[in-house]
Amino acid sequence: MNYQQWLVQASSALNQANPQENGKTDALVLLQFATGKSRTQILAFDETEIEEKVRSNLTALLDRRLKGEPIAYILGEKEFWSLSLNVAESTLIPRPDTEILVEQALRIAKEKLQKNPPHFRLLDLGTGTGAIALALASELTRICEKQATELTIIGVDVIPEAVALAKSNAEKNQLNVLFFQSQWLEQVEGTFDLIVSNPPYIDENDEHLSQGDVRFEPLSALVATEQGYGDLRHIIEQAPAYLNEGGALLLEHGWQQGEKVRSIFAKNHWEKIATLRDYGDNERVTYGFWKSYEI
Repeated sequence: MNYQQWLVQASSALNQANPQENGKTDALVLLQFATGKSRTQILAFDETEIEEKVRSNLTALLDRRLKGEPIAYILGEKEFWSLSLNVAESTLIPRPDTEILVEQALRIAKEKLQKNPPHFRLLDLGTGTGAIALALASELTRICEKQATELTIIGVDVIPEAVALAKSNAEKNQLNVLFFQSQWLEQVEGTFDLIVSNPPYIDENDEHLSQGDVRFEPLSALVATEQGYGDLRHIIEQAPAYLNEGGALLLEHGWQQGEKVRSIFAKNHWEKIATLRDYGDNERVTYGFWKSYEI
Protein backbone atom coordinates (compact mmCIF):
# COMPACT_ATOMS: atom_id res chain seq x y z
CA MET A 1 0.00 0.00 0.00
CA ASN A 2 1.33 3.45 -0.90
CA TYR A 3 0.81 6.89 0.68
CA GLN A 4 -2.14 7.82 -1.54
CA GLN A 5 -3.97 4.53 -1.02
CA TRP A 6 -3.55 4.70 2.74
CA LEU A 7 -4.77 8.31 2.86
CA VAL A 8 -7.92 7.45 0.88
CA GLN A 9 -8.68 4.47 3.09
CA ALA A 10 -7.95 6.23 6.38
CA SER A 11 -9.82 9.42 5.40
CA SER A 12 -12.92 7.42 4.54
CA ALA A 13 -12.84 5.55 7.84
CA LEU A 14 -12.36 8.73 9.84
CA ASN A 15 -15.15 10.58 8.02
CA GLN A 16 -17.54 7.73 8.74
CA ALA A 17 -16.54 7.62 12.40
CA ASN A 18 -16.93 11.37 12.87
CA PRO A 19 -18.57 13.30 9.99
CA GLN A 20 -18.01 16.61 11.81
CA GLU A 21 -14.21 16.31 11.60
CA ASN A 22 -11.95 16.53 8.54
CA GLY A 23 -10.82 12.93 8.10
CA LYS A 24 -8.31 13.73 5.39
CA THR A 25 -6.52 16.27 7.57
CA ASP A 26 -6.27 13.84 10.48
CA ALA A 27 -5.09 11.02 8.19
CA LEU A 28 -2.37 13.20 6.71
CA VAL A 29 -1.16 14.27 10.16
CA LEU A 30 -0.95 10.64 11.28
CA LEU A 31 0.93 9.66 8.13
CA GLN A 32 3.42 12.51 8.64
CA PHE A 33 3.94 11.43 12.24
CA ALA A 34 4.46 7.75 11.41
CA THR A 35 6.76 8.29 8.43
CA GLY A 36 8.66 11.38 9.59
CA LYS A 37 7.93 12.97 6.23
CA SER A 38 6.56 16.45 5.65
CA ARG A 39 3.16 17.14 4.12
CA THR A 40 4.88 18.32 0.92
CA GLN A 41 6.98 15.16 0.66
CA ILE A 42 3.96 12.91 1.16
CA LEU A 43 1.82 14.67 -1.43
CA ALA A 44 4.65 15.00 -3.96
CA PHE A 45 5.62 11.33 -3.70
CA ASP A 46 2.23 9.79 -2.98
CA GLU A 47 3.10 6.53 -4.79
CA THR A 48 5.77 5.70 -2.19
CA GLU A 49 5.17 2.28 -0.69
CA ILE A 50 4.69 2.14 3.07
CA GLU A 51 7.00 -0.24 4.90
CA GLU A 52 5.30 -3.01 6.85
CA LYS A 53 6.59 -1.76 10.22
CA VAL A 54 5.34 1.77 9.50
CA ARG A 55 2.01 0.43 8.25
CA SER A 56 1.54 -1.55 11.46
CA ASN A 57 2.20 1.60 13.49
CA LEU A 58 -0.26 3.55 11.32
CA THR A 59 -2.95 0.96 11.96
CA ALA A 60 -2.52 1.41 15.71
CA LEU A 61 -2.54 5.20 15.44
CA LEU A 62 -5.62 5.21 13.23
CA ASP A 63 -7.45 2.90 15.62
CA ARG A 64 -6.81 5.33 18.49
CA ARG A 65 -8.16 8.23 16.43
CA LEU A 66 -11.20 6.24 15.30
CA LYS A 67 -12.04 5.73 18.98
CA GLY A 68 -12.04 9.50 19.40
CA GLU A 69 -8.68 10.02 21.10
CA PRO A 70 -7.48 13.58 20.38
CA ILE A 71 -4.73 13.97 17.79
CA ALA A 72 -2.66 15.95 20.31
CA TYR A 73 -2.55 13.01 22.74
CA ILE A 74 -1.68 10.61 19.94
CA LEU A 75 1.19 12.80 18.73
CA GLY A 76 2.21 13.86 22.23
CA GLU A 77 2.44 17.51 21.25
CA LYS A 78 0.38 20.55 20.33
CA GLU A 79 1.25 23.97 18.91
CA PHE A 80 0.13 27.00 20.89
CA TRP A 81 1.16 30.59 20.21
CA SER A 82 3.77 29.24 17.74
CA LEU A 83 5.31 27.17 20.56
CA SER A 84 5.59 23.40 20.31
CA LEU A 85 4.28 21.97 23.58
CA ASN A 86 4.42 18.44 24.93
CA VAL A 87 0.98 17.23 26.02
CA ALA A 88 -0.17 14.32 28.15
CA GLU A 89 -3.42 12.92 29.50
CA SER A 90 -2.75 14.59 32.86
CA THR A 91 -3.50 18.02 31.34
CA LEU A 92 -5.91 19.80 29.04
CA ILE A 93 -4.95 20.22 25.41
CA PRO A 94 -4.19 23.91 24.70
CA ARG A 95 -6.93 25.46 22.56
CA PRO A 96 -6.90 28.41 20.14
CA ASP A 97 -9.53 30.32 22.15
CA THR A 98 -7.10 30.54 25.08
CA GLU A 99 -4.93 32.76 22.90
CA ILE A 100 -7.56 35.46 23.54
CA LEU A 101 -6.47 35.40 27.19
CA VAL A 102 -2.81 35.63 26.17
CA GLU A 103 -3.49 38.56 23.82
CA GLN A 104 -5.26 40.60 26.49
CA ALA A 105 -2.67 39.75 29.14
CA LEU A 106 0.02 40.97 26.76
CA ARG A 107 -1.83 44.24 26.14
CA ILE A 108 -2.12 44.92 29.86
CA ALA A 109 1.47 43.85 30.56
CA LYS A 110 2.88 46.08 27.81
CA GLU A 111 0.94 49.06 29.16
CA LYS A 112 2.43 48.49 32.60
CA LEU A 113 5.92 47.96 31.20
CA GLN A 114 5.80 51.33 29.43
CA LYS A 115 6.45 52.87 32.86
CA ASN A 116 9.80 51.00 32.99
CA PRO A 117 9.22 49.32 36.38
CA PRO A 118 12.26 47.66 37.97
CA HIS A 119 10.29 44.42 38.40
CA PHE A 120 7.32 42.77 36.69
CA ARG A 121 5.74 39.65 38.19
CA LEU A 122 3.16 37.41 36.54
CA LEU A 123 1.33 34.32 37.87
CA ASP A 124 -0.47 31.58 35.94
CA LEU A 125 -2.88 29.50 38.07
CA GLY A 126 -3.64 25.92 36.99
CA THR A 127 -0.92 26.08 34.38
CA GLY A 128 -1.35 22.57 32.89
CA THR A 129 1.08 22.30 29.97
CA GLY A 130 2.39 25.75 30.85
CA ALA A 131 0.90 27.11 27.61
CA ILE A 132 -0.25 30.52 28.90
CA ALA A 133 2.82 31.23 31.04
CA LEU A 134 5.21 30.17 28.28
CA ALA A 135 3.40 32.14 25.59
CA LEU A 136 3.62 35.26 27.76
CA ALA A 137 7.28 34.57 28.53
CA SER A 138 8.06 34.26 24.82
CA GLU A 139 6.72 37.78 24.25
CA LEU A 140 7.66 39.63 27.44
CA THR A 141 11.22 38.38 27.94
CA ARG A 142 12.64 40.47 25.08
CA ILE A 143 10.79 43.60 26.18
CA CYS A 144 11.99 43.31 29.77
CA GLU A 145 15.58 42.54 28.79
CA LYS A 146 15.64 45.59 26.52
CA GLN A 147 14.56 47.98 29.28
CA ALA A 148 16.29 46.16 32.16
CA THR A 149 13.07 45.17 33.93
CA GLU A 150 13.42 42.03 36.04
CA LEU A 151 10.76 39.62 34.79
CA THR A 152 9.36 36.84 36.98
CA ILE A 153 6.77 34.43 35.58
CA ILE A 154 5.41 31.64 37.76
CA GLY A 155 3.04 28.83 36.88
CA VAL A 156 1.42 26.55 39.45
CA ASP A 157 -0.70 23.41 39.23
CA VAL A 158 -2.02 20.97 41.83
CA ILE A 159 -1.18 17.94 39.65
CA PRO A 160 2.51 16.88 39.97
CA GLU A 161 2.51 15.40 36.46
CA ALA A 162 1.31 18.71 35.05
CA VAL A 163 4.11 20.58 36.81
CA ALA A 164 6.68 18.16 35.38
CA LEU A 165 5.16 18.56 31.91
CA ALA A 166 5.22 22.36 32.14
CA LYS A 167 8.87 22.25 33.19
CA SER A 168 9.69 20.07 30.18
CA ASN A 169 7.95 22.57 27.90
CA ALA A 170 9.92 25.46 29.39
CA GLU A 171 13.14 23.57 28.71
CA LYS A 172 11.98 22.55 25.24
CA ASN A 173 11.26 26.16 24.28
CA GLN A 174 14.20 27.61 26.25
CA LEU A 175 12.00 29.92 28.29
CA ASN A 176 12.59 31.03 31.89
CA VAL A 177 9.41 30.24 33.83
CA LEU A 178 9.26 28.85 37.37
CA PHE A 179 6.74 26.01 37.82
CA PHE A 180 5.78 24.38 41.10
CA GLN A 181 2.92 22.52 42.76
CA SER A 182 0.17 24.47 44.50
CA GLN A 183 -3.58 24.21 45.02
CA TRP A 184 -4.37 27.56 43.45
CA LEU A 185 -2.71 30.21 45.66
CA GLU A 186 -1.96 28.10 48.74
CA GLN A 187 1.81 27.76 48.16
CA VAL A 188 2.28 31.08 46.38
CA GLU A 189 4.26 33.87 48.03
CA GLY A 190 4.58 37.54 47.16
CA THR A 191 2.45 39.80 45.01
CA PHE A 192 2.06 40.14 41.26
CA ASP A 193 1.25 42.70 38.60
CA LEU A 194 -0.82 40.22 36.62
CA ILE A 195 -2.58 36.94 37.43
CA VAL A 196 -4.03 34.76 34.67
CA SER A 197 -5.91 31.47 34.74
CA ASN A 198 -7.88 29.02 32.64
CA PRO A 199 -9.49 27.11 35.54
CA PRO A 200 -12.05 24.30 35.44
CA TYR A 201 -15.44 25.83 34.66
CA ILE A 202 -17.74 23.03 33.44
CA ASP A 203 -20.72 21.77 35.44
CA GLU A 204 -20.29 18.10 36.37
CA ASN A 205 -23.65 17.34 34.70
CA ASP A 206 -22.81 19.05 31.42
CA GLU A 207 -23.64 16.73 28.50
CA HIS A 208 -20.60 17.93 26.56
CA LEU A 209 -18.33 16.00 28.92
CA SER A 210 -19.30 12.84 27.06
CA GLN A 211 -18.61 14.30 23.63
CA GLY A 212 -15.53 14.95 21.50
CA ASP A 213 -11.99 15.41 22.80
CA VAL A 214 -13.02 16.21 26.39
CA ARG A 215 -13.96 12.54 26.91
CA PHE A 216 -10.22 11.85 27.09
CA GLU A 217 -9.16 14.90 29.12
CA PRO A 218 -8.85 14.88 32.94
CA LEU A 219 -12.09 15.79 34.71
CA SER A 220 -10.07 17.58 37.42
CA ALA A 221 -9.08 20.16 34.81
CA LEU A 222 -12.61 20.51 33.43
CA VAL A 223 -15.21 20.24 36.17
CA ALA A 224 -15.86 22.71 38.99
CA THR A 225 -18.42 22.92 41.79
CA GLU A 226 -21.27 25.45 41.92
CA GLN A 227 -22.40 24.53 38.39
CA GLY A 228 -18.94 25.34 37.09
CA TYR A 229 -18.35 28.58 39.00
CA GLY A 230 -16.59 27.25 42.11
CA ASP A 231 -12.98 27.72 41.06
CA LEU A 232 -13.70 30.98 39.22
CA ARG A 233 -15.28 32.38 42.38
CA HIS A 234 -12.42 31.16 44.58
CA ILE A 235 -9.78 32.83 42.42
CA ILE A 236 -11.71 36.10 42.14
CA GLU A 237 -12.12 36.22 45.94
CA GLN A 238 -8.53 35.26 46.81
CA ALA A 239 -6.51 37.04 44.11
CA PRO A 240 -6.59 40.59 45.59
CA ALA A 241 -4.22 39.57 48.41
CA TYR A 242 -1.67 38.52 45.76
CA LEU A 243 -1.90 41.53 43.47
CA ASN A 244 0.05 44.77 43.53
CA GLU A 245 -2.06 47.91 43.53
CA GLY A 246 -3.54 48.34 40.07
CA GLY A 247 -2.83 44.72 39.21
CA ALA A 248 -5.15 42.72 36.95
CA LEU A 249 -6.78 39.28 37.01
CA LEU A 250 -7.77 37.59 33.73
CA LEU A 251 -9.93 34.45 33.65
CA GLU A 252 -11.07 32.19 30.85
CA HIS A 253 -14.58 30.78 31.31
CA GLY A 254 -17.47 29.08 29.53
CA TRP A 255 -19.24 30.78 26.64
CA GLN A 256 -22.43 31.32 28.69
CA GLN A 257 -20.73 32.34 31.94
CA GLY A 258 -19.68 35.89 31.16
CA GLU A 259 -22.55 37.69 32.90
CA LYS A 260 -22.24 35.79 36.16
CA VAL A 261 -18.43 35.99 36.21
CA ARG A 262 -18.69 39.77 35.81
CA SER A 263 -21.15 39.86 38.71
CA ILE A 264 -18.73 37.88 40.91
CA PHE A 265 -15.95 40.36 40.04
CA ALA A 266 -18.28 43.28 40.86
CA LYS A 267 -19.43 41.79 44.18
CA ASN A 268 -15.78 41.53 45.20
CA HIS A 269 -15.09 45.19 44.42
CA TRP A 270 -12.98 44.80 41.26
CA GLU A 271 -12.77 47.74 38.86
CA LYS A 272 -12.75 48.20 35.07
CA ILE A 273 -14.39 44.79 34.59
CA ALA A 274 -14.74 43.69 30.97
CA THR A 275 -15.33 40.56 28.91
CA LEU A 276 -13.72 39.59 25.61
CA ARG A 277 -15.18 37.34 22.92
CA ASP A 278 -13.43 34.36 21.35
CA TYR A 279 -13.00 33.51 17.66
CA GLY A 280 -16.55 32.11 17.62
CA ASP A 281 -17.91 35.43 18.94
CA ASN A 282 -18.70 33.92 22.35
CA GLU A 283 -17.87 35.58 25.69
CA ARG A 284 -14.68 33.80 26.79
CA VAL A 285 -12.34 35.92 28.94
CA THR A 286 -13.27 38.31 31.74
CA TYR A 287 -10.83 40.56 33.59
CA GLY A 288 -10.75 43.22 36.26
CA PHE A 289 -8.27 45.51 38.04
CA TRP A 290 -7.51 45.77 41.74
CA LYS A 291 -6.83 49.15 43.31
CA SER A 292 -6.57 48.24 46.98
CA TYR A 293 -5.27 45.42 49.15
CA GLU A 294 -8.37 45.51 51.33
CA ILE A 295 -11.43 43.49 50.34
